Amino acid sequence: MTTPKQFLIQAAARNNAEWCAAMNRSHGLAGESGDEAWTSQVRTPPYYPDAVTLVSGADPAALVARIDTTAPGASVKDSFADLDLTEAGFQVLFEAQWIHRPAGAPGIVPDLAWDVAGDPDTLRAWALAWDDGDGNADLFRPRLLADAETFVLAGRSADGEVAAGAVATRSDQVVGISNVFSLDGGPDGAWPVVLGAVHWLFPTLPVVGYEHGDDLAVAVRHGFEPVGPLRIWLHG
Repeated sequence: MTTPKQFLIQAAARNNAEWCAAMNRSHGLAGESGDEAWTSQVRTPPYYPDAVTLVSGADPAALVARIDTTAPGASVKDSFADLDLTEAGFQVLFEAQWIHRPAGAPGIVPDLAWDVAGDPDTLRAWALAWDDGDGNADLFRPRLLADAETFVLAGRSADGEVAAGAVATRSDQVVGISNVFSLDGGPDGAWPVVLGAVHWLFPTLPVVGYEHGDDLAVAVRHGFEPVGPLRIWLHG
């Protein structure tokens, strides 16, 4: 692995941990960032890990000791895909790739207007569009709006309804993108407006995130490159 890719993975992992911490705080939960990992001693919100490794070669036993494995569903984001947590009762849920895109405008001109959710009603409309009827819209709570480094990007159709979006998390060196969605066209429909918004808000910052499967192929079509593997471990 080249040094630039190592740097990008470390920056992406730390950025992702900061987003997980922000989501945790919005639910009134505390987390702790150490030298090797960000962890939460209590179970995190659905779909969010209890630990995110920040360096390669983290100590598995020390990592597991910092999270709650007694409640069902504990998970670890193994940012460098170099842990073996099977002896601690974990199994691999899925593998993915960190992705990186240099700062710059989207290759496709977006056909949606966009804004940043700044009030509870707009956040709720965004969450309902993101959820698309699955019953998880309450995951995104108004307290999230107070986080200065979190930007909920809403792409709007001609009638003003939220039709696409993502969450952007700003760090010193990168901006991370997560929760990409579009009600029409899937990620292919979302990336132009999301990248357009990110370029407007953070014109000098490279963009990072992670994807797997078909969504990874879509991200590559929109100018991202895979830079290294990660692995999600699920307890039990």
